[in-house]
Amino acid sequence: MKRQFFGTDGVRGPYGGPVIHESFAARLGFAAARWARAAGAPEGAAVLLGRDTRASGPALLSALAAGLRAGGLAPVSLGVAPTPAVARAVRARGTPLGVVVNASHNPASDNGIKFFAAGGLKLTHADEAAIEALLPSPEDAPAWREAPPPPEDAGTAAAYVTDIAARLPAGSLAGWRIVVDAAHGATAATTPEVLRRLGAEVHALGTAPDGTNINAGLGSEHPERLAREVTALGARLGVAHDGDGDRCILCDETGAILDGDEILVLLALDALRRGALAADTLVVTVQSNLGVDAALRAVGARVERTDVGDRHVLARLLALGARLGGESSGHIIDLAASPTGDGLAAALGVLDVMRSTGRPLSELRRALKKFPQGTRNLRVAEKKPLADCPALGTEIAALTRELGERGRVMVRFSGTEPKIRLLAEADDEAAVMSALDRLESAVNRDLPHPV
Repeated sequence: MKRQFFGTDGVRGPYGGPVIHESFAARLGFAAARWARAAGAPEGAAVLLGRDTRASGPALLSALAAGLRAGGLAPVSLGVAPTPAVARAVRARGTPLGVVVNASHNPASDNGIKFFAAGGLKLTHADEAAIEALLPSPEDAPAWREAPPPPEDAGTAAAYVTDIAARLPAGSLAGWRIVVDAAHGATAATTPEVLRRLGAEVHALGTAPDGTNINAGLGSEHPERLAREVTALGARLGVAHDGDGDRCILCDETGAILDGDEILVLLALDALRRGALAADTLVVTVQSNLGVDAALRAVGARVERTDVGDRHVLARLLALGARLGGESSGHIIDLAASPTGDGLAAALGVLDVMRSTGRPLSELRRALKKFPQGTRNLRVAEKKPLADCPALGTEIAALTRELGERGRVMVRFSGTEPKIRLLAEADDEAAVMSALDRLESAVNRDLPHPV
C-alpha cells in the first residue's frame, strides 16, 4: 500500500501547513487508535506521548491525544522527553503504542508525529499505510478544540537518566571535561545530567529552549560551535544531538568532527574485540562510506547495507540476529541499549571505549579510513525512470564492474527538486572524478536540460 503522509521517519512538515496542524493530528490519533485496537490493544489501553521543545508541541500533542481517546485508547503525556526515552518507556511498560511529537533536526517552524509499536519498535511502512487507510475525513475529525489535555506522567525522563547512566560505572568519568550541545531540544536536561552523574565536568550548549530556538545554529547539523568550545576548553570530546536526541555527532579533542560512520566503526571494532559483535555484523545504509566495509572486512567481520532510514537498519538487525547498526547521520542503534536510535547511548558507548583503552578519540577514529567521495546535482527537464535511460544504465553497469570492491556509484532523482543526484566513491580521487564525468556525460545524453 502506498503512503501519502508518512515519510522516512513519521509525518513531518511546517506547523500550520497542509498536514501538520491540530485537526490532522486528531485524525491521525484516531486512525492510530483504530489500528492498534484492530491489532489487539484492549479498550482503554495506555498510549505514551512525548514531545520535544517546539512551541507547537503542546497543542499538537493535545489534539493527538483527543483523537487517540476518541479511538478507544488512554493517552498519557510524558512531557518533554527524548525520542529514545519514549521508546524505552513503551517497552518497559508494555504499552501497545507510543507517540512522539517532534521534527528531529528540522527548524522550529516544523513539527511532526511518529509512532512506536509494542516493544518500542518503529512502525513498518505497511503499518503506516494501514493507519493512513483508517484516517477519517477532515469533516469527521474528532473534536479537539474543547478536549481536556491528557494526564501527565513526568517521570519518564528521570527514569531514562537513571537507567542509561547505569551503562557506565559510577564516577567513571571523574576528571573528564566534556562539551554537550543539546540543540535546545529534548536532551537539554538529560544528557548533561547523565554525564554529571558519572562524574564529568560538563560544559553545556543549547540547553535553554524557548520554543523557537531548537536546532538554531546548534546541534548535530551545526557542530561548528561545539568544535570551537572543545578546543578552547581543552575538553576530551564534544557530544552533539539533534532536537529529539536520537542522533549523536562527536568532536574529538582536536576539534575534528566524527560522523556516524566513524562512531559505528569504533563501536563495532571494540565489540568484536570483546566477542560482543552479534553475528560479527555491522548494519549500515547505502549512504555509509565504503571505508566502513574495508575496516570491518580487515578484521574478519562483515557489513550489511540497507536502504536509507533507521527503520530499515532495525529490520535488518532483527532479521540477522545482529545488534549494532546505524546511519552516517548519527542514528546509532545498539539493541543491547535501546530499541531505537539513541544518541546518548551511542556517546556513552564511545566514552566507555575511551575509558577502557586509555586512548583519545583522535586516535580511535583512525580505525576508519574513508574512501574519497564526490557528488554532483544536475538539473533535468524530466525525471524519466532510470530504466528508460540507456546511456546512464550502460555507464552505471560499466563503472560497477570496473570499480568492484574499490568503489561504487549511485544515481537517484531528488524527491523535491528537478535534479538528478550523482555519487561516486573510490579508493582514489582520480577514479571518483572520472566516474562523475562519465555519469554526467551519460545524463546529458539521456535527460535534456531544462530550458
